[in-house]
Amino acid sequence: MDTSINDFIDLSPRWCDGDGDASELIISSRARLARNLTAIPFVHRTIKNDLFRIIKKVETAVRTSSEMEQAVYFSLPDASELDRKVLVERRLISPSLAESDRPAGVFINRSETTSLMVNEEDHLRLQTICSGLQLNAAWHEADKIDTELSKMLDFAYSDEFGYLTACPTNVGTGIRMSVLIHLPGLTWSDQIEPVIRAMREIGFTVRGLYGEGTGTLGNLYQISNQWTLGYVEQDIVNRLDEVVQKLMDYEHKACDALLEEAKNHIEDRIWRAYGTLAHARLLSEQDALDALSMLRMGTYMKLFTEIKMKSFNNLLVITQSAHVQKRIGRCLSIEDQDKHRAELVRQYVK
Repeated sequence: MDTSINDFIDLSPRWCDGDGDASELIISSRARLARNLTAIPFVHRTIKNDLFRIIKKVETAVRTSSEMEQAVYFSLPDASELDRKVLVERRLISPSLAESDRPAGVFINRSETTSLMVNEEDHLRLQTICSGLQLNAAWHEADKIDTELSKMLDFAYSDEFGYLTACPTNVGTGIRMSVLIHLPGLTWSDQIEPVIRAMREIGFTVRGLYGEGTGTLGNLYQISNQWTLGYVEQDIVNRLDEVVQKLMDYEHKACDALLEEAKNHIEDRIWRAYGTLAHARLLSEQDALDALSMLRMGTYMKLFTEIKMKSFNNLLVITQSAHVQKRIGRCLSIEDQDKHRAELVRQYVK
């Protein structure tokens, strides 16, 4: 288990490449499907032996899938707390699964574009992640794997309601499409709260970096559809794409206004952020993300050209708490984490 985690931690996830559409604002696009097996109660009502049965059934199906047969499996009960946090930080499992003590696990492909959580809230949670704005690509990849798995697994389905899930908001298609988007202009100009309210009013959820129940860090937001019942999958994909296009337009206008009204102030903040990353001896996770947010904003505004988008995305991952500790090989105090994070970022920036 430990060696496999170390193998992953030394590699950059494919979704960090920064080569998708609109990658200056969109870090990644994700499709997530919730599925449950027939004749077995939902996870929160099942017994331990049934949870092991689910894992075995899913593993058999995965090994016959051309898309997932080479996937690595991590058993969560066998993983250390630090390893679980690494998986959360790489967006491969949810925080709730990391905190669970039930028999559960995750299958991950080598490029980290696909992960399959077993025994989270539902029996299966399949997700695919693409770099930049590629909602259709993420959805089609998830659909392809879902179709392969359904040849071996009998998913709970109702002609009236669609796919049956533990949470009523996932009933129907069982699909959640989302983007991870950087919105510093709207945040700086105090327009982000009205935008978030507007998103919710038209049926979209706005969350933090790690999804449900997490706060906003580095001006990063997850935008996803709120409902799955009564829609077909492609309509959900198209609707989110339209909303994201409008959201990007609002961000562009906010950045243009800031550039016109306060260019000197913005430039000063950008280079102060660079100075922090290049010279700090203690660097908290929050400070690192805030500084990276400023530099990313400066790159988009063409006021800063020292760092590529892929590097921003990689730093977003490796500066997180569990990654810093895993690289050192042990749990660290907060001050030691800040020290090693600062060393790592200084080397990376230089």
